[in-house]
Amino acid sequence: MYVTPEQITAANKSNVDAALSIAAAQFAALEKLAGLQSATLKSIFEDSIANARALAGAKDVQEFMTMQQAFAQPAVEKAVSFSKSVYAITVEANSELSKFAEAKSSELNQGLVSLLDKASKNAPAGSDVGVAAVKSMLSAANSAYDTFSKAAKQATEMAEANVSAATETVKGFAKAKKAA
Repeated sequence: MYVTPEQITAANKSNVDAALSIAAAQFAALEKLAGLQSATLKSIFEDSIANARALAGAKDVQEFMTMQQAFAQPAVEKAVSFSKSVYAITVEANSELSKFAEAKSSELNQGLVSLLDKASKNAPAGSDVGVAAVKSMLSAANSAYDTFSKAAKQATEMAEANVSAATETVKGFAKAKKAA
């Protein structure tokens, strides 16, 4: 049971492909974040110019203060929207990495089981117990990984629910302040 140069080449190609895939996914997420930031900055700049022009036309202090309060609500809503968008991009990137990790883990486990099967065929008599023990440990590790993965997904769902609740709370405060 020797490793051939073709197997080494195939493993290296697979590893390079995996690294490039991860890099592409991360670059796509960074590209989305950069686009979001650019659009947000442009919008903030345009709003600032429009607000400054409107404030410059105020006839008295009361009108000036009323205008400032009116400008606060859209700014809060844009900040909340920006935060939600950043969060969504982050969750999407994390999801892609999780899928990749799960696929690689499955591939590694299949390779290990195949290797154990080949080793057990060539192993001396009585080594079945050792092979069975290693397979049992591998099964337990897979079960633990699945449990951890499910718990991580539940935690992500709870975090998303908390972000949504916090967003609605902030919007409620902003609306209440505007009404006051």
